[in-house]
Amino acid sequence: MSATTSQASSVGTLRRTLTTRKIVFLVVAAAAPLAALVGTVPLAFAIGAGAGVPAMFVLAGLILLCFSVGYAAMSTRIVNTGGFYTYMARGLGRPPAVAGGLVAVISYLAVEVGLCGAFGYFAGLIASSHGVTLPWEVWAFAAWLLAAYLGYRQIDVSARVLTVLMIGEVGILALLDVAILLRKGLSALPASSFAPHHVFAPGLGIGLMFAFISFIGFESAALYGEETRNPRRAVPVATYVSVIVIAGFYGLTSWAAVGAVGPDKIAATAGRQLGDLFFLLSDTYLGGNATVAMQVLLCTSLFAAVLALHNAGNRYLFVLGRERVLPARLGAVHPRHGSPYQASVAQSSITLVVGAVFAVAGLDPYLNLATSMLGLGTVGIVVLQGAAALSVLAFFRGRPDAHWWRTRLGPLLGLAGLVAAVVLLLRNFPLVTGTTSATVNMLPSLFAVAVVGGIGYALWMRSARPARYAMLAAERETEHGDSARPMTTALGEEA
Repeated sequence: MSATTSQASSVGTLRRTLTTRKIVFLVVAAAAPLAALVGTVPLAFAIGAGAGVPAMFVLAGLILLCFSVGYAAMSTRIVNTGGFYTYMARGLGRPPAVAGGLVAVISYLAVEVGLCGAFGYFAGLIASSHGVTLPWEVWAFAAWLLAAYLGYRQIDVSARVLTVLMIGEVGILALLDVAILLRKGLSALPASSFAPHHVFAPGLGIGLMFAFISFIGFESAALYGEETRNPRRAVPVATYVSVIVIAGFYGLTSWAAVGAVGPDKIAATAGRQLGDLFFLLSDTYLGGNATVAMQVLLCTSLFAAVLALHNAGNRYLFVLGRERVLPARLGAVHPRHGSPYQASVAQSSITLVVGAVFAVAGLDPYLNLATSMLGLGTVGIVVLQGAAALSVLAFFRGRPDAHWWRTRLGPLLGLAGLVAAVVLLLRNFPLVTGTTSATVNMLPSLFAVAVVGGIGYALWMRSARPARYAMLAAERETEHGDSARPMTTALGEEA
């Protein structure tokens, strides 16, 4: 590429090819519904709220809807690929935003690495049961390579792929729900799952924690604001739809599982069967062929999550590069694909290196790689969700367009729930990662380093590079005629 082309690409704009429907598929795919149900829900049954797990998904969904009210209110006023980073800048100021941007990069990278490891583990396990034996590294590399290729291309290519994969995984679980309902009748949805003695059982906190883990990725709709023609409508609608779909789907399928096994037996049965629970339910209610299909779709679910979170993560790298918080090269836009291709290449490279380190060290792809990286990323993303809720409250404070529910009570309730989720995650981090290793369980301290470093770097930039600092998280020009303008925050300009 010539210097002229490179320069042009670095100041280009992302291509506006996304619709509301495509954003919904990008967001829901990041939550990996089938993978979450197979891998997380049995643990929630076994060591969490037991038969009360469906209520945990409803409760988590309500909390995240409260968060989404404020998140959507911000998205109607701010269009920027920066997501959490931009919202924090507008509400809390630039130094916290730079710190939040770095936390976001670490979090999404960690989740992508963990999902690649999980894909390698499950793909190898399922393939070997059908006579194809290959090392997990081969399967993980295949997922990484395909995600790297699609992430390099324009975003609507990824959206089309994810649409097909999502229809498959949601379809097989919907068939299972219907089969249980047809055979069990109304007893398939026992009212006792929402009875106080199950909802407020001793495992309430653990069950709620696993419910929040299962929603990771829903918040990424705002990252695609610059890539849709009507961002002030598409982003809030996609956010609401995603939360409702995820909560409803998890809640209904886990509820049907309780009905299929029995409210008094679900905890013990899930504890014995764990990851096999939904496969065994499929054997019973759909038959062996459907179970094989479910196994394959588990792998495609994990890949869909890898791809969706790769696209989310490289947008953070892109916007931080565009604003020169990170190397400016990361802010380049491909002249033909209109994609953040340099950010995608960087993210793919880091993912490959981290995965290779685990492989060379001979560590287990699931027990070591997947659990530690997914645990780390989950903590970071939930912390950022809480920071975004706080940003909404600060942004609308004293503004004439503030609203008692959308910009005050709703975000406040969301913030309270997310703070509780962070506390639960940190207190139970060894449970999330499945290990008592002091090294693994110290991983969240990386975020403290990122926060201190990010705030320090922003303060240095304010002093040494004031012009660059003034343009951090500035309004981007849009097709609707909004011009770029200096940013002010609800807390005022930083001293």
